[in-house]
Amino acid sequence: MTVASILLILVALVFLVAGLTGGSGPLLIISIAASLLAAVALVVGARQTASTRATADRTARRRGGPSTPGAAYGTPVVEPEIPVQHVPPTVGGGWRQPPGPPSGSDLRPRPAPGPGTDEVPLDEPDVQQVRPEDEDLVAQLVTPVHVVQGRPRYHLATCSHLLDRLPSRIPAAEAVELGFTPCARCAPVTALLADARPS
Repeated sequence: MTVASILLILVALVFLVAGLTGGSGPLLIISIAASLLAAVALVVGARQTASTRATADRTARRRGGPSTPGAAYGTPVVEPEIPVQHVPPTVGGGWRQPPGPPSGSDLRPRPAPGPGTDEVPLDEPDVQQVRPEDEDLVAQLVTPVHVVQGRPRYHLATCSHLLDRLPSRIPAAEAVELGFTPCARCAPVTALLADARPS
């Protein structure tokens, strides 16, 4: 009906212009009649749309479904809020924060929590046991080590624990400062000190 209304308005406009330019009274009367028909078509179209919405709303209520949004009767549908899970970026940017609170001035390895705790994932390797003076030396190195977001250990690039994970490279001193502990599987402290000590 909307298309018919638009066409009738265009016809009315054409007859109006023709009637005004030619001074013809019958063309002006045809223009007025076309305008009235366009108004009637608009009203009929609006009523049909309202009737269709009301019918759909009643049908939905009978079936137990949601009402049509914007319907004349009933309440509009309100979408439930769905919590969005934050997924940290995996490309670029590097590591910013270790999974637990930094160890502060105590840079010695901490014992891993028992199984089933929330602090360390169950598949996380043990902590490499090192002497305090060796860890103090590692805390001064800028040699890169690898860390995985949400994991407490730092690793060598060749560590098997890094397979199927997206590690970030950071200096060993930064890893120690942030509270990461060395992985017992790849023993990064041993390798880093072997490279750092003169032959």
